[in-house]
This record gives sequence, structure tokens and C-alpha cells, in this order.
Amino acid sequence: MSTDIQTIRKIAHLARLEFNEEKEQEMLQDLNKILNWVDQLRELDTENVEPLIHMSEEVNVMREDLAQNTVSHDEALKNAPRKDSDYFRVPKVLE
Repeated sequence: MSTDIQTIRKIAHLARLEFNEEKEQEMLQDLNKILNWVDQLRELDTENVEPLIHMSEEVNVMREDLAQNTVSHDEALKNAPRKDSDYFRVPKVLE
């Protein structure tokens, strides 16, 4: 399977890309290489190959997720540049 320069131009237009003639030729060669590689993959016999669920047999060891407060409300307000009783004061965003 191979593509022509018109296909490259159409794809470039759809992707809002601009290429000069030299770059068009490079893109054409690269795309044809990719398509040839995909054709080679299609030739492989995968009849008795199980689909992959994971790329490796590695298993992540994760800690148990425990909810906890690391900073108390009062400690957080101590670091606030501006506060109003129990709340942070921030500049108005909407008017």
C-alpha cells in the first residue's frame, strides 16, 4: 500500500499543516514506510496468540488508601496571605 502526494496534501489540509515541496516528499516517504510496516504486521499469523491485557507481568504493589487530614484547618489559615475568620480571602474573579 502506498500513498501519493495528493493524499499527503489532503491530510495536511485536514490537519491544518503547511509543507513546502521538500517536506511534502519527506512526509510521503515517511507515511509510505509506516504503511509498509503495517502491511508487514498484517502478514503475521496471530491465530493462536492471546490478546495482551498488560504489557508486562509486573504487578504494582500499592499501599492501602487511607483518608487523613495532613494539615488542619487552622494550620492552613495560618499560611493564608489574607483570611476572613474561617475562610481564605481571594480576589474577586467574576463581577
